[in-house]
Amino acid sequence: MNLQVMLSQLSGGMVTTIMIFVLTLLFSLPLGLVVAFGRMSQNFLIRNLTKIYISIMRGTPLMLQLLVVYFGPYYILGMSITSSYRAYAVIIAFAINYAAYFAEIYRGGIESMPQGQYEAAKVLGYTKNQTFFKIILPQVIKRILPSITNEVITLVKDTSLAFSIAYAEMFTIAKSLAASQRSMVPFIAAAVFYYIFNFIVAGLMEYWEKKMNYYH
Repeated sequence: MNLQVMLSQLSGGMVTTIMIFVLTLLFSLPLGLVVAFGRMSQNFLIRNLTKIYISIMRGTPLMLQLLVVYFGPYYILGMSITSSYRAYAVIIAFAINYAAYFAEIYRGGIESMPQGQYEAAKVLGYTKNQTFFKIILPQVIKRILPSITNEVITLVKDTSLAFSIAYAEMFTIAKSLAASQRSMVPFIAAAVFYYIFNFIVAGLMEYWEKKMNYYH
């Protein structure tokens, strides 16, 4: 196969991989904050339900979660599964998985904040919401950025797990091309793409971290 044709086919997978990455962050970052609030809730039921959710998401393989989300509606509810559902299943599985990790990162950051900052904000007349979003959260983000960066970089590589439900992202297409052409070139091209993608992501996260140094 001509190299140009192969790269053309791989480019479609690149777009899909980037889409999985972006949509997962778009949904999992805010969902993780909601879960973190549930984990810190004073309500016994909410606190323990979120604790169980986090435990399951972190304690089982993401690939298994993908299979459950995709095949679950058919095996459990008897619903028909269409090929278009694969995209939804991938985003749902990735979002709920990464939300659990982000929730624990958020929780660690929030609980590390000195109680005095809450008391000072109360004296100044801030409401609880104003205190959290204007004073606490910006500092928490600065503290947790290194941990968030690690998870984001892992996400870039984890997108390849979508192959488990035959969703045509970068790795799936590279694997198919390598098998049909009996060549390692598609794998090498995929490896270069993942490395460059991760390099860019790491660079952007480092830039963001430096921009937030004024919170020291």
